[in-house]
Parts: sequence; C-alpha cells; structure tokens
Amino acid sequence: MSTHPTVLITGAAHRIGATTARFLHAAGMNIVIHYRQSRDGAEALQQELEAVRPGSVTLVQADLHDTALLPQLVEDAAEAWGRLDVLINNASTFYPTPIDKATEAEWDDLLGTNLKAPFFLSQAAAPFLRQARGCIVNIVDIHAERPLRAFPIYSIAKAGLVMLTKSLAAELGPEVRVNGVAPGAILWPEHLDAAGREKIISRTFLKRQGSPEDIAKAIRYLIQDADYMTGQVLAVDGGRSLNS
Repeated sequence: MSTHPTVLITGAAHRIGATTARFLHAAGMNIVIHYRQSRDGAEALQQELEAVRPGSVTLVQADLHDTALLPQLVEDAAEAWGRLDVLINNASTFYPTPIDKATEAEWDDLLGTNLKAPFFLSQAAAPFLRQARGCIVNIVDIHAERPLRAFPIYSIAKAGLVMLTKSLAAELGPEVRVNGVAPGAILWPEHLDAAGREKIISRTFLKRQGSPEDIAKAIRYLIQDADYMTGQVLAVDGGRSLNS
C-alpha cells in the first residue's frame, strides 16, 4: 500500500479537474484521472505529472451515465495503490435548456452527470473512504442557489448536489467528511460574449474573474486542513453570491 493518499477525480482531463489534479499531485497525492472521451488529454496530463513523480498517476475510463460501471471504476481506483482517500465529483454537463424547448433526454443527461453519478460513485467509494477516514468534495455551482436563466435543468441538478453534499455528510460521518465548492466566474460558457462576461464580473465584489487555481486551492483546503468541516459548500466567487 502506498503512503501517498489516493485521489479519484472525475472529469479530470481538462479545465478545473486537470488544474486540481496538478495541485493535489504537487501536495504529494497519487491521482486517479477519470475521463470519458478525452483520452489524449488524460494521457498528456498523466505524462506531465509522472515526469515529476513516476508511478503517481493512473487513468480510468467510464461513461458516468452507466451506473453499473461505477463500482468497478472505484475498485480500479482503490486497487491502483491499495487505498482510496478522496473522491472529487468534478465531472459535469452544462448547456441551456429553456423551458419551452427542454427534453426528457436533456433532463436525464444533466441530472445523470451532475447528481446521479456523484451519488452512486459516493456509494461505491464509501467503504474505502471509511477505512481511510477520507473525504468527498463535490463541485457544485453558485447557480444551485440562484438559478441561471435558460439553464433550469442544470440549476436543478446542482441544487440537488448541494443537498447530496449535506445528506452524505450526515450518512457517512463521523468517518468521512463531505463538502463542496461552488465556483463563480471562473471559466466562461462558450455562448457568453464579452459584454456578458463584463456584466458578470461587475456583479462580483472583487471586480475580477477567478481562476481554476482558486478552485483547486479550495479543494486542497477541504482535503488537507478542514478537519472539522462537513456538509458545507464554499463559494469561490469573488463575492458574487452576495448580490441578488
């Protein structure tokens, strides 16, 4: 068994997931990178990190909508170094679903990735996390509390993930801590133009965009330093959630 903690990060080939993998790897953790289709990105990240510390990163592939595959995904992550200390439910699907056009397929897709998969991954990981006295970190969204116009299904799914965070904290304590991070203006949606970006930034109290590193630092804090925190969601949003 490795002396380094093992962290499973879903959707970790790119964006916030990849940045988080880099931060936690630099903190001495072994990383299990989950991906669905981004094999090239996952392999490139693995090579980057293993150039620093060989034998410290492994890859797992799965479509998180296939619930039957999730226990094996967790088993593979735990078997890599004989332990599983942290599950980060980072994988997410995000696109507009206006109420007059939304479909059942979109409902199943958005709820499946953002809520159903985190629940069943947490269920599968719980025995390993209990043994390690580890933790779960869910990547939520500030729109879990304030819905994003034209994105009702996504907002509903993230609101459910907040309650999942609280419910799992109650279910898995005292051995396992469960917390969340709610990003604000970190990475921009593809549809958002410059004027839209400026409008969002103007509604923050820090008057600037955040970075994936800000989210990774919050995750690292919840893993390493927040020993007496569970069932909480940290808003990393420059104060935007203070605005109505």
